[in-house]
Amino acid sequence: MTKEELIKKNISAISLGCDKNKVDLEKMLGRLKEYGFTITEELERADIVIVNTCAFIQIAQEEAIGTIIKMEDYKKNGVIEKLIVTGCFPERNYEQLKDNFPGVDLFLKIRENDKICEKLEELYDVPPAKINKTFQRVLTCGSTYAYLKIADGCNNVCSYCTIPRIRGRYVSYPITDLVDEAKNLADRGIKEIILVAQDTTRYGEDLYGENSLIRLCDKLSKINGIKWIRILYAYPEKVSDELLSYIVQNDKMCKYLDIPLQHIDDEILVKMRRHLGEDKTRELIENIRINYSQISLRSTFIVGHPGEDGKKFKKLCDFIEKGSIDYAGFFPYSREPNTASYYMKNQVKNFIKKRRLNKILKLQRHVMTQKAQTLIDKEIEVLVDYFDENTGEYCSHSQNLCPTVDFGVRFVDNGSVKIGDFVKVKIYDFNGEDYKGEIV
Repeated sequence: MTKEELIKKNISAISLGCDKNKVDLEKMLGRLKEYGFTITEELERADIVIVNTCAFIQIAQEEAIGTIIKMEDYKKNGVIEKLIVTGCFPERNYEQLKDNFPGVDLFLKIRENDKICEKLEELYDVPPAKINKTFQRVLTCGSTYAYLKIADGCNNVCSYCTIPRIRGRYVSYPITDLVDEAKNLADRGIKEIILVAQDTTRYGEDLYGENSLIRLCDKLSKINGIKWIRILYAYPEKVSDELLSYIVQNDKMCKYLDIPLQHIDDEILVKMRRHLGEDKTRELIENIRINYSQISLRSTFIVGHPGEDGKKFKKLCDFIEKGSIDYAGFFPYSREPNTASYYMKNQVKNFIKKRRLNKILKLQRHVMTQKAQTLIDKEIEVLVDYFDENTGEYCSHSQNLCPTVDFGVRFVDNGSVKIGDFVKVKIYDFNGEDYKGEIV
């Protein structure tokens, strides 16, 4: 086969991973598009399907396995020609994958993502062509915001986590590269940049010998077209008054911070190998609430970690019920092989984890609903993300609401509003899922 014949193949992708994994896929698709392939969202039109997997916890692995099996059936039935699996799943199970999934043509390790075009040439027996190293990411999150992955890997070695084993040690990307990428996104109409990494607050320490997150944000703030910059995954021990003051004082910084706390009980935090104990965690949250009240807080918590008895779980529930966290996600502890927590005593039974998860989800839903009511009759600025043809509403988010994970803001307009506009909306209702507003 020639390259000219190869690039007639359509490629589709399924992304199962987190936003960091999504950026990897977008760059991969960018390389493929630059090579000459057509990227399609319709699986039925695809000749080649890429399944971008997550393998952080058991549930994610099960989702990856189910999706791979479904795509193997597509291939068996002649819907697609080639099936490629990439992302974190091959990093955990590489040696057994070929035997377990005979319908997969290629398991691509993360470090080989930039070789995707060469790998396809090998699969189709195409003579190697010159590969253009410059490309544009294929954006998969719409046209208003994009994730900017500022580092890969992690040095925190939390006892329950597989990421360091999968992704390796923390590696920051150079500021110049990130600024160039952000400028390209701005030129393509992106209005909001969302900074992501396994730990954004350690950015630059490995590369520049000092923490450089604020320095990076300063550079990004100078880019014309970028109006909002949002920080996700800020580890609590690295959230300083300097960073908090910077977020409040810089008009382009979203008044929002995602801080994964994971628990509040001191004994559990020690078992988790978290670097900030209970007292310091409470001090941090109180400091933000008192001195930086403009900032909305999001966090994640693990329920049912080994050693979590009823008393420790109640302490977590009391912390949530107090309403210190605006938005929160909860996950049952997943016992992952080759992690320290896997070998710990006092493992919590699955039915108890499920019961605790349901209880704390109800508590947080009540807290978020109460907080949502305080926004009624308030005017807020929103970024218009897309138009929902089914409801006839524009869907948007504010700087205090992270897209896809928090509530949205929906409103009806007569047609003067465009996707990508910043508009003021007066909130008049909250239905448990989204705010309802009207143009001011």
